[in-house]
Amino acid sequence: MIKNFEKIINEIKRMNLPQTEFVRFMEDIHDPFIVLIACILSLRTNDRTTYPATMRMLKLGRTPGDFLNVSLGDMEKAIYPVGFYKNKAKQILDIAYELYHNHNSIVPKEIDELIKFKGVGRKTANLVQSKGYDLPSICVDVHVHRISNRLGLVDTKEPEETEFALKSKLAKKYWSEINTLFVTLGQNVCKPTKPVCEKCSLTKYCKTYNKKND
Repeated sequence: MIKNFEKIINEIKRMNLPQTEFVRFMEDIHDPFIVLIACILSLRTNDRTTYPATMRMLKLGRTPGDFLNVSLGDMEKAIYPVGFYKNKAKQILDIAYELYHNHNSIVPKEIDELIKFKGVGRKTANLVQSKGYDLPSICVDVHVHRISNRLGLVDTKEPEETEFALKSKLAKKYWSEINTLFVTLGQNVCKPTKPVCEKCSLTKYCKTYNKKND
């Protein structure tokens, strides 16, 4: 188990940091298909761009069947300017087709099944589990990976390593809330460059901060 983890989680909650519209949307939607396709849009794209693109996409449909008659051009237009929007438009339409014809429009719950879809990696699959199905799952994006290593919770090189390391060390009751809390912390305080350590109440637990200030 990770020492002081519950204290770390509670400290982040007490900071009451502002969440982006996209983060709030993903917390509230509870629809596996929408979580899946919105997460695909978010890859390599900031939340300010992803949220309005997601809203435009959902005007075209909200179920796999809705997208069967959506043209590639209309999907591209709706989600532009998210990163790699042409590839993502095709991926989303292909996934909708596959789900409708081969899965009765039901998004699989299992990680191993989800990652069989083109463009779906472990980050997206874990988010579908946790936000779409309310199952314990740790979605490791760049924020979770960075902050977990800075705090010294793990010592890993890749996000997938971080996922498995955290799952081996943490009780399942913590798994699903890690992503939202660490993403919000990473967007506001523990930034990739120039983290705002003077505004962070986690410094007493932070391996990187304390090593730097020894």
